[in-house]
Amino acid sequence: MSDEVRPGHVRIRLDLSYDGSAFHGWAKQAGGRRTVQAEIEDALRTVTRSGDTTYELTVAGRTDAGVHARGQVAHVDLPGELWAEHREKLLKRLAGRLPKDVRIWRLTEAPEGFNARFSAIWRRYAYRVTDNPGGVDPLLRGHVLWHDWPLDVDAMNEAARRLLGEHDFAAYCKKREGATTIRTLQDLGLVRGDDGIITATVRADAFCHNMVRSLIGALLFVGDGHRPADWPGKVLAAGIRDSAVHVVRPHGLTLEEVGYPADELLAARNKEARNKRALPAGGCC
Repeated sequence: MSDEVRPGHVRIRLDLSYDGSAFHGWAKQAGGRRTVQAEIEDALRTVTRSGDTTYELTVAGRTDAGVHARGQVAHVDLPGELWAEHREKLLKRLAGRLPKDVRIWRLTEAPEGFNARFSAIWRRYAYRVTDNPGGVDPLLRGHVLWHDWPLDVDAMNEAARRLLGEHDFAAYCKKREGATTIRTLQDLGLVRGDDGIITATVRADAFCHNMVRSLIGALLFVGDGHRPADWPGKVLAAGIRDSAVHVVRPHGLTLEEVGYPADELLAARNKEARNKRALPAGGCC
């Protein structure tokens, strides 16, 4: 699949963040539901006075309804003349046009071979939860899950270590026709802060649908003593959805950062990421 920028156009990288509480996810939807993509494309069309022309965004991670982002990355291909005309004031004009729950922090010309989605080598999410008997700080209620059982973070980390590496995560993903569920989980660890909030850091080369929220759901069952530390690993090895694995609520989840290789490796990564993955012969999950 070719990803060449059309003649006369320039690829622009957008670094952005949003509070997902009032959005129906990233991707545009029929029926006029409010999404992050639609808001930004509408604002871009307005401030560049592009009439009926919509310049479509490609994003690193298509977040679900209610999920937040602090370090989201997208790209858009704009006509060179339009970019030259608006580049100096575009960021400020977008800030004036966009709603307050989505912000673009940086607009830069992307290096050759860059694709916000396919050039990425990892995405890092954080999931925040508290087991405070009194519940969640009202000022944080839109970003922290309340779990009403005491949680053993050491047991959760023991379980998490068994999930690291390249596996078929079918047991933790919502299956999509024609899509692979093989992923490399690079980091999964939990830390309890001084405020009592437990932050789970989850980093992988990519994620399939509901993967992070399902993994956290399994670890919570270990943390509150309902399942032993080896249970999430056994679910993974079984390769099928377990009814005991709950997909936790989205508001505790934030896309924190997206990683990319050096500029000279972007095009190669772009091409590699489009290949459908398979586990090595004899590979175990």
